[in-house]
Amino acid sequence: MVAGLNTRVRIWRMDDIDDDIVGGARISGTVAYDYVRARIEANKEEQILLQQGLENPRKTYNALIVPGNLDIRERDELEVMKPVDHIYYGKRFRIVGIQFSSMDGSNPNNYTRLALTRSERAHASQ
Repeated sequence: MVAGLNTRVRIWRMDDIDDDIVGGARISGTVAYDYVRARIEANKEEQILLQQGLENPRKTYNALIVPGNLDIRERDELEVMKPVDHIYYGKRFRIVGIQFSSMDGSNPNNYTRLALTRSERAHASQ
């Protein structure tokens, strides 16, 4: 058992579906995995960029998920499901990088490390 996994997440597979009747592209999400054990942490801001007065509009995050043999892809989204008092509860993150463990896939401690950005939804109320 990998220590420190303090949350459960849902992995959404983001797929392009057929265009609508006026030719607009649509993206649809399907739940690929539910209640996956995970830990999410925010990355520190780059001090050198802050000293130069540059702004980084996209905060990045790291996640560790178990088991490590899941079919996770870039562009999938990760949503925090539990606990309900988690700082990122109900928030979605876009997966932008995947690093698989070098452990044997049958090892129960096998994990996957993910690089994430916050997935901001325009018109979230629709």
